Amino acid sequence: MTTRQQPAPEKVSDQLERWLKGDGEKTLGGLIDAFGEGSFALIFVLLMAVPALPLPTGGVTHVFEVIVMLLALELIVGRRTVWLPQRWRGRELTGARQEKFIATLLRRIRSLERFSRPRGRWLFGHRLSGSVFGLAVLGLALTAFLAPPFSGLDTLPSIGVVVLALGYLMADIALASAGLVIGALGVASVIFLGSIAVKAFKSIF
Repeated sequence: MTTRQQPAPEKVSDQLERWLKGDGEKTLGGLIDAFGEGSFALIFVLLMAVPALPLPTGGVTHVFEVIVMLLALELIVGRRTVWLPQRWRGRELTGARQEKFIATLLRRIRSLERFSRPRGRWLFGHRLSGSVFGLAVLGLALTAFLAPPFSGLDTLPSIGVVVLALGYLMADIALASAGLVIGALGVASVIFLGSIAVKAFKSIF
């Protein structure tokens, strides 16, 4: 008797690309409706990739970081579904300006997927793991939000959130841990270099 092999789960990049090319609204609300509980991590990836990628942001990064912090708080208190104000649910994720960003993001995700595999799957999907995930995202998003403007110091904490969220989506503890390490380096950079900048500013005045 032969055992039937289970089909491999669909890759995150393929899920995201299929949704972007499919019918329906390409808004935060449409993403939430399409992916349900998984939309927490996907929203973290999409929004925090904006300050993480070396592309023009148009000054929207603080808005995105605030949305991420709100959703992280929802995870911390144990919510299983995303809630956002209607105005934020209607924010468009596609368009002429966003196409380059989405294409770059999908390439980055696929490069990580080549090395990622399910490791420590039992750690994911529990309420406690969701709360810990939310707490880590909150800390890193807050660090990115508080980084000095035009300093580039928000990049590492933002990359940390993206890699951590992808690790959570892929049930890969190694990838999630890498995101935490990158984020921790970002926090240290903001604290260290930010303090130097403040001292330099005070010495001038």
